[in-house]
Amino acid sequence: MDTDVTPERAEGSATAPQDDPIRGVARGDSPVPLSVLDLSTVGVAHSPADALSTTTELARGVEQWGFHRLWVAEHHGMPGIASSAPAVVIAHLAAHTTSLRLGSGGVMLPNHAPLVVAEQFGTLQALHPGRIDLGIGRAPGTDQATARALRRTTGPLSVDDFPQQLGELIAFLGDDFPVDHPYAAIQSVPHGPTPPVWLLGSSGFSAQLAGELGLPFAFAHHFSAQNTLPALELYRQSFRPSAVLDEPYALIGVQAVAADTDEEALDIIRPVALSMLRLRRGMPGKQPSRREAREYPYSELERSFLDSWLADAVHGAPDTVRAGLDELRERTGADELMLTANVPDRDTKLHSFELIAKAYRMI
Repeated sequence: MDTDVTPERAEGSATAPQDDPIRGVARGDSPVPLSVLDLSTVGVAHSPADALSTTTELARGVEQWGFHRLWVAEHHGMPGIASSAPAVVIAHLAAHTTSLRLGSGGVMLPNHAPLVVAEQFGTLQALHPGRIDLGIGRAPGTDQATARALRRTTGPLSVDDFPQQLGELIAFLGDDFPVDHPYAAIQSVPHGPTPPVWLLGSSGFSAQLAGELGLPFAFAHHFSAQNTLPALELYRQSFRPSAVLDEPYALIGVQAVAADTDEEALDIIRPVALSMLRLRRGMPGKQPSRREAREYPYSELERSFLDSWLADAVHGAPDTVRAGLDELRERTGADELMLTANVPDRDTKLHSFELIAKAYRMI
């Protein structure tokens, strides 16, 4: 690995200040900052311990290669994803890196009391000042039965009170409840500088809410590509300047896998698509092997899903991936690209991100 990566902006990079808590810095030839989302993917030949160890090595690698931030996501009851506790994973990653921004992509707020989330991320911010992001989502990140277990309820699940929960979380972080609020006398401890709060989404609801609150917005293009442009447009149209941002700032998550050849990249990413197909059918499991995905007897409908999913992903040799990412950024106007490669094999995953960094002359 090439470790000669310094915090300073590379020549020709974006002009965002180094210490901006939200806006990233573009390095090398990349027109926007590049970041990473990792799900600690568990393959059929791997354990959760292997997956979390790979995430740790990935964080070390992408820090050296000039990526701006790395987020981990909250999922539950999914054997193929080991990142069920983002705050715990973030603490571990921060202890094994020095400058990389780390955060949640995201914490699913309806699963938690806002005060608990404020305490967890207040602790992370105190331990690692200026390096923590708090991405918030409103989906359960799991099936309905598991969501009920998380929320300790047997009744119907609802996200109608999400804006209220978000308001409480922000107020706990900023110690900013109105004097007549029932929680006005409660302080989140540790208390200090507030980590940036991002709203995450795969539809228009969070896009509009993020805009109205003047918060940065992260859209799951890799999960809901058909909604990307409408959601980003809604976010920008709804945006109101705030103490956090004076203009919109949006990143999009994109599935991106690079390999030495286009053919090898397709072989690597095909199991990811099969795993997503099974998840959509309510059959989550460990990610299948390349051979299983290659030899799987796809029906016509399954083949259609596979082709559609692969079309929304970016995969191929380094120049192919760079061209695909550049086209996506130009088409969406995204201020930052957050790349995810749901690949369980450590060497394959690290090689993919290193190839992308080299394609943009970040290293």
